[in-house]
Amino acid sequence: MDMTFKTSEGVFNYRVDALILNGTKILMAHDKRFEQYYTIGGRVHFGETSEQAMLREVFEETGVRAEIDRLAFIHEGFFAIDGTAYQELALCYLIKPFDYSTIDFSAIKCDGENQEILWIDLADKEWCGDREIFPLWLTEKALSIPNEINHIVTVEEGYKELLK
Repeated sequence: MDMTFKTSEGVFNYRVDALILNGTKILMAHDKRFEQYYTIGGRVHFGETSEQAMLREVFEETGVRAEIDRLAFIHEGFFAIDGTAYQELALCYLIKPFDYSTIDFSAIKCDGENQEILWIDLADKEWCGDREIFPLWLTEKALSIPNEINHIVTVEEGYKELLK
């Protein structure tokens, strides 16, 4: 069972995000029905450690048995979707490099026919500037990941109004 629960005030999610980097490129997921691009990852299951969840999600979404390098970011996100307030705790892990040629991008359909995974060059500011990449801080932080764990808190517009 996913570590997501509803409260009278909104929804809480506990998730993991994979930072799979190859130079200035990051492996991202995209649902062709929507504009957003997002990290490989997903919700932690009850009874599962965040590291177990990270390795499971990377395998489910890429078919690769990856290894974790280290925890890089802790992200607390506060946002609204369709009038519902969300509070999300995401642990963002840096994944050790692996043989990227083993990924058959055309075969990846973990969340349905509309999902694809692709490399996004974060150094291409023109391309990235025209697209919604989540988490929002990723394009700034992923190219210079600090050696220590970074704690990031984001509160998106419209969130606080829902709590009044």
